[in-house]
Amino acid sequence: MIRINLLPHRERKREALRRQIVILSGASAALAVFIIVLVHIAIATRIDYQNARNDYLKQQIAILDHQIADIRKLKEETRALLARKQIVEKLQNNRAETVHLLDQLAKRVPEGTYIRSLTEDTKGNSTTIHLTGYAISNARVSTLMRSLDDSEWFSSPNLVEIHTVTVDNRKLSAFNLFVTLTHKSGSGAGAPKD
Repeated sequence: MIRINLLPHRERKREALRRQIVILSGASAALAVFIIVLVHIAIATRIDYQNARNDYLKQQIAILDHQIADIRKLKEETRALLARKQIVEKLQNNRAETVHLLDQLAKRVPEGTYIRSLTEDTKGNSTTIHLTGYAISNARVSTLMRSLDDSEWFSSPNLVEIHTVTVDNRKLSAFNLFVTLTHKSGSGAGAPKD
């Protein structure tokens, strides 16, 4: 006997194929979602790690900036202290020079000549002494200038002004002159020669 299958076997095959496609599609979608979640977690972990590194680096940069500011402050303080030290050393070196300067000036001022003021102006390595005073005559001022020029401590006396004035009912010559200080006590020469 011949068997004839009247059941819808083609429909069943199609239905089975559809189920397989749906299952495979669902599995593929689930796998895709799982992979996306894994990638998202991996990327989020890397981002968190990088953010933590960035925060650490920012903290270290802030610490270094603070240290750099401290170093700059210390450098400024060091410069200020060195400047003070140089001023003190210069004053120490100039103490003996001032004594010799006044000693030489006292020895070089002729009788009848009076120094009213003395100021010192230092520019670089050159020191200029500004003298103002009175003399009983113009010849005394000339003698003072020659005497200063003969000294190893002074050079180039330059008379700026001389005029007659009356002081305590006496006629005197008021003078104003500049002289260059040439001898430095720190140059090893010691006391000046006369």
